[in-house]
Amino acid sequence: MKKKIAVVTGANRGIGFEISRQLAKSGFHVVLTSRHTENGKRALRKLESEGLDVSYFHLDVTKEDQIHDLRHHLEHGHGRVDVLINNAGIFPDAKGPGVMKIKISMMEETLKANAFGPLLISRALIPLMKKHHYGRIVNLSSTLGQLDGMGGEYTAYRVSKTALNAITKILAAEVKGTNILINSMCPGWVKTDMGGPNAVRTTEEGADTAVYLATLPDEGPTGQFFQDRRTIPW
Repeated sequence: MKKKIAVVTGANRGIGFEISRQLAKSGFHVVLTSRHTENGKRALRKLESEGLDVSYFHLDVTKEDQIHDLRHHLEHGHGRVDVLINNAGIFPDAKGPGVMKIKISMMEETLKANAFGPLLISRALIPLMKKHHYGRIVNLSSTLGQLDGMGGEYTAYRVSKTALNAITKILAAEVKGTNILINSMCPGWVKTDMGGPNAVRTTEEGADTAVYLATLPDEGPTGQFFQDRRTIPW
């Protein structure tokens, strides 16, 4: 039986890199993607040096033509795709203005990368998953996007992750019964370039739930929000 194929976006560093490592160690062929080719190929070489089965594909998740190229590559190069990890994202207002002053252009940019990108990639790859009656999609979200306990600041990021959670629910409902399981998860506050040096979690800890959801058995949960392998409120 051929290896399952997993695609991880934003895989050149941080949580995405560690998810790629853990999936490859679990027996997947992992297609790492990133918008910066040099950084992505550096990550590829590092994982290859560990003896892992990985390859690289350049992808900016905001570019529909590149998403189309990715689908073509998977369909004709591998014949399938089994897992999609929508990890790539931006946090432009981490130290930015609050809701009263934030520029709408910043919100549009963040939504495009953090919500519309995952939607477009999912729409492109779900038909390939349907052909083999199997798929797992994991959307990396955040508790900053929870409506339950929503607070101030980080407006663009919060709205984008709330939108991503809605997309998760909608997609999961529309593919119900196809053995394609789609869930969101929050990795927690992780020591990455985005999370910063004061974060309390390692990348290994941040990646764990994503890998758990990527390897769910048939009849596993779908359309849910997870942290530490447990469901949490939306």
